[in-house]
Amino acid sequence: MIRASKIFHREEHRILLEFPYNQEIANKIKTISNAKWSKTHNAWHVPYSKEVFRKLIELFPDLNYPKKDIQKTIKEKSIEKDVDQNRQPIIQKSFNTILIEVIGRKILVQVAKDETDIAFLRSLKYSRWNNKNFCWEVPNYPGNLDIITKYFENRISEIIVHEQQEVQIEGKTQTFKNNELLIIKAKNNRLKVLFGFNFDITNKLRKIPYHSWDKKNKWWTIPYTERYLKEISEYATSIGFTIVYEVEPAGDKGVRRINSNDVPNYRGCPEEYKLKLHELRYSEKTFISYTRLFEEFINYFFRLDIKTIDETQIIKFLRYLVMERKVSSSYQNQSINAIKFYYEKVLGGQRKFYFIDRPRTEKTLPIVLNIEEIVTLIKSTNNIKHKVAIMLAYSSGLRLGELVRLKLNDIDRERMQIRVEQSKGKKDRYTKLSQKFLEVFDEYLKKYRPKKWVLEGAGSSMYSVRSIQNIVKAAAIKAGITKNISVHTLRHTFATHSLEDGADLRYIQEMLGHESSKTTEIYTHITTKGFDQFKSPMDNLDF
Repeated sequence: MIRASKIFHREEHRILLEFPYNQEIANKIKTISNAKWSKTHNAWHVPYSKEVFRKLIELFPDLNYPKKDIQKTIKEKSIEKDVDQNRQPIIQKSFNTILIEVIGRKILVQVAKDETDIAFLRSLKYSRWNNKNFCWEVPNYPGNLDIITKYFENRISEIIVHEQQEVQIEGKTQTFKNNELLIIKAKNNRLKVLFGFNFDITNKLRKIPYHSWDKKNKWWTIPYTERYLKEISEYATSIGFTIVYEVEPAGDKGVRRINSNDVPNYRGCPEEYKLKLHELRYSEKTFISYTRLFEEFINYFFRLDIKTIDETQIIKFLRYLVMERKVSSSYQNQSINAIKFYYEKVLGGQRKFYFIDRPRTEKTLPIVLNIEEIVTLIKSTNNIKHKVAIMLAYSSGLRLGELVRLKLNDIDRERMQIRVEQSKGKKDRYTKLSQKFLEVFDEYLKKYRPKKWVLEGAGSSMYSVRSIQNIVKAAAIKAGITKNISVHTLRHTFATHSLEDGADLRYIQEMLGHESSKTTEIYTHITTKGFDQFKSPMDNLDF
């Protein structure tokens, strides 16, 4: 027995066909044009039209279909419209028959052509004609459904309210009910927020910095922080919504970087390229990045002479980075800069722009630790050298490279400052030296007796960057911190806690070494401490 029912799937009315597995039945259904299999419903579905329904009856005479969903609609007198073959009307009802469907943020009204009715529907804000379903589409704003039902009154044959909605996220169909708020933590460290239309929740989201409305997918996105997640969840719960929270899977990481085993005659970065970097006094970090990136580029075209690679091939390589390597936007931009450096600086060519569709980068907020998490992180670290590294990164807001390059004579105990030499942008600066850090640091000096660097490895060498990264990761696991933290997280936390402690934003900018104050202002969006101490100037007025 095959059961047919009407559904609304991916912005379109369809006929759902449910039956025990039978390959012969499935093969017959496949003969119907635009028949599709739904993973969500675990069933076949076909277009919702009179012609398809007749075809189903021919193929399956014992088809079981409820009157209210299909039979009544299909057998009613219809009004055919003069349209091209690619846009056949699904079903148009007689003048006295009105069908209303409520689907999430939309109210669909099927009504015959009548100037008075059309004028009424057009009077509703943001109403429009839906060509796909041959019906009027009205936003499901509060009160709109009551206005429509009161206008059409006895002419309404049926009102169907769909209890759940479907969306496509990363190729996967997600469903949520009208009284549910679906929150998905995306791979780009933002939250996707989906819900049936609600003014209050919408206004709440609009108050969050860097919010964004995705017109194509019909959902809101906001930066991910525990605070925003908690605020939205608690507010939605207070007005009767149920919260559904999910984390988007990591997905495909893309193909790995080309190495010497992948191509014959693997080429290293040209010597003239390296010499030019040194000549222009590029930093060591930039030197390593540019040479590795340019090496990847020239070995992608290992059969071609480097000087003969043209603009078309460069764009092809950049598309390969995005589509197959699936690199980040920053990696892609650095690759462009490394390539431009060769053709413009080394060869002395004219400056060029390489046009390619780039993924839109949405604003994210940095992850920070709270006071309790910082205390737990430090206390759970028993190795005193590791403890010094963590305390120094947090107490002074140093970058990872600055941390490993810090020398003993950079610590000024008299002025309680740390001198950071030739950091990002080849600039010197001073940052804060903590008294509590010094107490632990003195113990460390007695035990390890470093000679030049604050943090030294074997043979008095500079401590490796990878070692510091591993120290912080291991300490976080031991402390039971589930946040994805790094050394840079401690820098963000230093800035946020300094702001919460009353430090002026300008001083924080100087200590962090930010060139622009806009970079530092991002921390004002992370903290709300002290906001409750302010009041509106209106409250000072005497009416």
